[in-house]
Amino acid sequence: ISCEYSCAVSVIPTKNTQVLKVGLLLSCIPAVISRNQEGPGEMGKAVLIPKDDQEKMKELFKINQFNLMASDLIALNRSLPDVRLDGCKTKVYPDELPNTSVVIVFHNEAWSTLLRTVYSVINRSPHHLLAEIILVDDASERGGCLRGGLALPYHVINSTVSFKRYFFFSFLFFPLFFFFFFLFCFPSTRTPTMAGGLFSIDRNYFEEIGTYDAGMDIWGGENLEMSFRIWQCGGSLEIVTCSHVGHVFRKATPYTFPGGTGHVINKNNRRLAEVWMDEFKDFFYIISPGVVKVDYGDVSVRKALRENLKCKPFSWYLENIYPDSQIPRRYYSLGEIRNVDTNQCLDNMGRKENEKVGIFNCHGMGGNQVFSYTADKEIRTDDLCLDVSRLNGPVTMLKCHHMRGNQLWEYDAEKLTLRHVNSNQCLDEPSEEDKMVPTMRECSGSRSQQWLLRNMTLGA
Repeated sequence: ISCEYSCAVSVIPTKNTQVLKVGLLLSCIPAVISRNQEGPGEMGKAVLIPKDDQEKMKELFKINQFNLMASDLIALNRSLPDVRLDGCKTKVYPDELPNTSVVIVFHNEAWSTLLRTVYSVINRSPHHLLAEIILVDDASERGGCLRGGLALPYHVINSTVSFKRYFFFSFLFFPLFFFFFFLFCFPSTRTPTMAGGLFSIDRNYFEEIGTYDAGMDIWGGENLEMSFRIWQCGGSLEIVTCSHVGHVFRKATPYTFPGGTGHVINKNNRRLAEVWMDEFKDFFYIISPGVVKVDYGDVSVRKALRENLKCKPFSWYLENIYPDSQIPRRYYSLGEIRNVDTNQCLDNMGRKENEKVGIFNCHGMGGNQVFSYTADKEIRTDDLCLDVSRLNGPVTMLKCHHMRGNQLWEYDAEKLTLRHVNSNQCLDEPSEEDKMVPTMRECSGSRSQQWLLRNMTLGA
C-alpha cells in the first residue's frame, strides 16, 4: 500500500455514523509532508513554540485539549525512533496471516493528529496485510463512539478488524480490583482485561460475541464489559507485546457528556455489572454506591446473549482468569467499619503499603472506607490487610499474605469488638496524640472498642 493515491473518498452513511473509506483522503487535505528528518517533531523530538505564539497556542489548546499548534507543525509522515525491544526487531512472523481493516473511530478530532495516525498505520504496517483504513466520524449528538463501533463491522470487507478509538478512554473504572498491564517478556501474554478501543479481532467472531453493548453511551466500562464477555464466553485476550500503539490520555475532555461524565460512566458500569458480574456486582455497588442510583436501561438483550452463548459465571473468571483479583471471594462483611463511640469510620486515606490505616468522618460513599472482613478473618482494603506486629500498635496496611499471624482478627458480633489474636488487644479509637489513626489497647469492652461492620448479613 502506498501513499501515492489519487484523491478518492466515498462516504457511506449509516444510522448513527458517517464512514469514510480512504483511498486517499490524505492528499485532499492541505498538510505538511516531510521529505527529510530535520523538521519539528522529527525522530520524536519536542516541538518548541516561540514566545510570541504562546497565547495563540493556549487558545488552540482548548479546542482538543492538547497542543494543536505543535501538532500542526509536525509532518504527517514524521520520522520516529525504533523503540522496540531487540527481540521484537528480529522476530520472524508467518507469511500467511489474515489481512486487516484498520478502523479509526474519532470525534471532533484535529486533522493533523488524525491523518498522522493514518500515515503511521500505512508506513508502519506490513503492506500485504493492510487491506484498508476506515475512518468513522461519530458526532457526540449521534450517540458517541460506542455506537459508531457497532455500525462498523457491516462495512468492513476483511476477515480481521483492528479498532483504534481516536479519543481518550479509561480502563480503571473498577480501580480497586482491575488493572491493565503490559509484559514485555513474551511474544504474547494472556491478560484479564483490555483497553476498549485498541484491539484486533476476527470480524465474524466480533459479531458472534456481541460487538459493543448498544445501551452504553460515549465511553467508559466497555473495556471491562468486553473483557468479561470474551473470557466468560469461551474466548481469550492476549497482549501482543511487540505491537505498540501510542496513546495520549487527555486531562480534560474537549466534548460533553449527556447528563454529565459521572452519569454516563455509572450507567455503563451498571450495565456491565448487571449482565456479567452475578452476585459480585454487590461488591462493586458497595465500593461505588453512586452507580446504583442511575437508570441503566434494558439489559434483557445482553442477558439473552449471555445465555445463548452459554457463558461461564463471574466466579469462574475470578478463579481461573484473574485469581490475583482484589475481590474477596468469601467474606463476613463488606462496607464501612464504624466506631460506636466516635461515629467515625476506618479509612485507608489513599495510603500505600506499610502506612498506617486512618479513621475519618463516615461519608457513605464507599471508596477508601470500604473494608471487608473476610472468611480468613482478615480486615482487608483492596489487596492490603490490617497488620499489627507489636503491642499497642501501630495498625499498618500490609499485603495480605493469608497466613493469619499478625493479620488475624476476631470479631465478636455481641460485644462488637475487633480483637487482634496475636497481641490479644482490641482495636480502639484514636488517641489525643493522633486523632487520625486508630489505636490498639487492652480489651475492656468500652464503647471506644465497639465497631459496627456494615453488611454483616453477607455470608462467607
